[in-house]
Amino acid sequence: MTVPYKRTLTVGLSVLMLIATAASGAASTSPDGQRAFDWEIGAWHSTVRVLAEPLSESADRWLLFTGTSTVRPLMDRRANALEFEVSGPDGRIDALNLRLYEPQAGRWSLTFVNMRDGLLTPAVYGGFRDGVGEFHGDDQLGGRPIKVRFLVFRQGPDVARFEQAFSADGGTTWETNWVAVDHRVRR
Repeated sequence: MTVPYKRTLTVGLSVLMLIATAASGAASTSPDGQRAFDWEIGAWHSTVRVLAEPLSESADRWLLFTGTSTVRPLMDRRANALEFEVSGPDGRIDALNLRLYEPQAGRWSLTFVNMRDGLLTPAVYGGFRDGVGEFHGDDQLGGRPIKVRFLVFRQGPDVARFEQAFSADGGTTWETNWVAVDHRVRR
């Protein structure tokens, strides 16, 4: 069975990627932020909770998944790619997140693709401040415009937490719909 909430999962995977990258707790190793994601390079075990019906009146029901995420550097670390593969009782999520550093803007853009449909989501933009990654963008859910926020918290050298939230009121209130905790895989 595939997960019926494709758009939520798509955006959620983007958040997961973003959160994993920002979770280092440390700022970039270069003044311009180009190396802000270096801490995340490698393999991670991921535990994910996804809200089944975000921004709805229905009672909260969380879908659970576990699996792996692997981050690889590209182009002298000015970009990276995150491969994400998790599964659970409600299905499977296979995704890719491409992150690009924009030196003129001093920010990162993160774009997610769900491998099931091959479609790109609108990018979210941001960076790291005081060890927390924060990325924002615009998207749609059920045909209505929404705001998307991704947060990344590094909870130690080998643990990161990622949270995604949606807002239907222009960012006044947020509903968290994706929470992922990653633990580094030691080889």
